[in-house]
Amino acid sequence: MKQRRKNLLRYAAEAECDILVTTEPENLFYMTGFWGEALGVLEKNGKTTIIAPELEAGRAKDESSDCTVVTAQRGMGLISTLAELVKSRACTDCQDYSTMNTMKRLIPKIKHAPELFEHARIIKDASELKILKKASRIIDDMFELCAKEMYAGQKESELQAILMSYAAGREMFDTGYNSTLNPLIIAGGPNGALPHAQVTSRKFKRRDLVVVDLTLRHGGYVSDATRTFAIGRITSDMSDAYEIVKESQYMGLQKARPGVKCSDVDHTCRKFIQERGFGKYFIHSTGHGIGLQVHEEPSISSRSKTVLEKDMAITVEPGIYVPGSFGVRIEDSIIVRDRPISMHKFTKDLVVV
Repeated sequence: MKQRRKNLLRYAAEAECDILVTTEPENLFYMTGFWGEALGVLEKNGKTTIIAPELEAGRAKDESSDCTVVTAQRGMGLISTLAELVKSRACTDCQDYSTMNTMKRLIPKIKHAPELFEHARIIKDASELKILKKASRIIDDMFELCAKEMYAGQKESELQAILMSYAAGREMFDTGYNSTLNPLIIAGGPNGALPHAQVTSRKFKRRDLVVVDLTLRHGGYVSDATRTFAIGRITSDMSDAYEIVKESQYMGLQKARPGVKCSDVDHTCRKFIQERGFGKYFIHSTGHGIGLQVHEEPSISSRSKTVLEKDMAITVEPGIYVPGSFGVRIEDSIIVRDRPISMHKFTKDLVVV
C-alpha cells in the first residue's frame, strides 16, 4: 500500500497537487484497501484519511491499511467534512457533475484530474499480478467446464447459470459493468456476430460457433478471456475465420512487449486479418488494460499513443464478426514482459462439443 501511495503522490506532484481526493471505489481501494461508499484523502506526507458514512465506517476500519477513518453524514456531509480537511491544492477523480461543482464551491483549489489515478494504476505490482493470475486460472477452469457442459439444445442462459455458480464457489464475481445486463457473454450462432451480445434463451444448434467471454472479478481485480467453441461440424468459412483469428491473436501476443506502441499491437492483429479478406469484420480495438476495472488504460487501439511498459496487464482479443451468421473471438489477459506472459493456458485450438 505504501508503494501505491508513492505512485499516486508522484503523479500528484507532477500536477502540482498537494492532496489527492478520490470518490471512485476502484481508486479508493487502490489507495486504502477499502472498497465502499466513501471519500479517500491522500496528503503529500503520506497521511491517508477515509471519510465514510456511519454504515460503512466499521468495514472501512477493518479493511483499510494505515488509514484514519472519519465518519460523516452521507451526501453533503461527506463533502463538508472533506472541505474541512483540504486547505491546499488538491486533485480529484470525481466523475459526478453535481458533486464536482459542490467540491469546487467549497474547495476552490481543487481540480478534476482522474488521469492521475489511471496513470498510477497502469503498472501492476507483485500482489496485483498474483491476484490476476489466480483469477485467470479459475477462468481457464470455467472454459474446461464449457467443454464438458455445452451441448446442442442448451440455452445460452442455462450455460451462464452453470458457469456463474461455479465462479461464485471460487470467489469470482460479476464485475458490475454497467453496459451489460449479464455477467458473461455467451453468444451462439448469429448472436456471436455481436461483440457485446446479451445472453438470451436461444438454444445452441448443430454447426454453431459459440463465443464465451468470461470477465470476472476476484479480490477486486478483473481477469478477461474469451474462447470460441463449436457445436458439431462447422462450415469451411467458419473454420477459416477461426484459424485466422487464432493466428492473429498469436501475432498480437508476441508483439506485446515493453517499448512497443499499443497501436502497433493493434496494427499487427488487424493487418493479418485484413490480408486474409476479413478486415471489414474486425470491428473493435485489439484490447485494453485490465485491473480494478474491466476496461482501463492502456487502450490497445489504432488511436492509442501509449507505449507498453513492463508489468502492464492487457488483453489481446482480435475477432471476426459476420452479421447474421457467426462470430469468432480469442482473448487472453497478459502481463507485458520481454517474453509476454499469457495468464491463460486453456487451448486456442478449436474445441468441438
